[in-house]
Amino acid sequence: MSHSFAKRSVTLLLLALIFGNGLSLAQTNGNQSAVAGIALYKGENRLQRLIEGAKKEGELTVYHAQVEEFPILIEAFTKKYGIKVKDWRSSSENVTQRVVTEAHGGRFVVDIVDNSGPGMEALHREKLLQRVESPYLRDLMPQALRPHEEWVATTYDVFVQGYNTNKIKKDELPKTYQDLLDPKWKGRLGIEAEDQNWLATVLEDLGPEKGKKLFKDIVGVNGMSVRKGHSLLANLVASGEVPLALTLYNYKPEQLKKKGAPIDWFAISPVIAHFRGIGLAKDAPHPYAAMLFYDFMLNEGQQIYADLSHRPTNTRISTSMKKLELKFIDPARAIDLQDKWTQEFEEVITKNGKNK
Repeated sequence: MSHSFAKRSVTLLLLALIFGNGLSLAQTNGNQSAVAGIALYKGENRLQRLIEGAKKEGELTVYHAQVEEFPILIEAFTKKYGIKVKDWRSSSENVTQRVVTEAHGGRFVVDIVDNSGPGMEALHREKLLQRVESPYLRDLMPQALRPHEEWVATTYDVFVQGYNTNKIKKDELPKTYQDLLDPKWKGRLGIEAEDQNWLATVLEDLGPEKGKKLFKDIVGVNGMSVRKGHSLLANLVASGEVPLALTLYNYKPEQLKKKGAPIDWFAISPVIAHFRGIGLAKDAPHPYAAMLFYDFMLNEGQQIYADLSHRPTNTRISTSMKKLELKFIDPARAIDLQDKWTQEFEEVITKNGKNK
């Protein structure tokens, strides 16, 4: 699953919905003050109050553009609290569009949204999210907290380079992107088709013009297999069809490696990462259950993520990624520069690469 806004037409439609008239499309069900009161409550009986309220509500609804393991977190939450979770999963852009469209139509179904950073930022701009006070916010890395406090990052995906251990020896791995100009990489490289945010951030670090020329030269000399879907690309690396991939999410090679696949990862500097986040709907119909789930995702859910090879934003949980110096993609800039970054990716990679 890609966390990019997949198609420009869908993105333009979404932005038209959100910004078309320069006005917020959000309507209200008259429940906003009650939701805010629950979300911002900090009394000593906070947890008890949330549990009692959630038991009365009995359920909540989550929209998410998550990885395959998200049902594991839902199951753990239900097992602990006995609260039924109705979930709807789709692509990042579809989740964002559905929340906006339902609000515009005066339908208030969703309680919690779990989505990519740009998707969450778009909902903040549409004024559809409620600021939350949670005792677990203080455990998160500073970058996970947004200035407006209307959504918070729960995990971060790190873009790493993955390779087939049967096809490539560890001492053969490139140490810089410049090393990929070596003819030995001809026909052996791959990239995910919608990683324009990654490329743009790398180019900014290398120097835009210098970086563009370097990657154009790499593609021109050695080619580039352009594949849609990070999971697909990881599986192609494991099978040996794409010996070396430039953009895999860190957790996928680790999961496949645990299953015995001949795959591993390494990281070329700059190491780019982006956030996934969670937010409480401003008009949540089940605010007590929603807040209980919100807390769960920032507390017990963080360890579950870590056990599944994902990278939680909770600083109390140790991960191998903390040894790397990461450069995070700004979700607000990812929205504002979407068209520019997409055009750049097409110019540098797609037009010269081999799409599949």
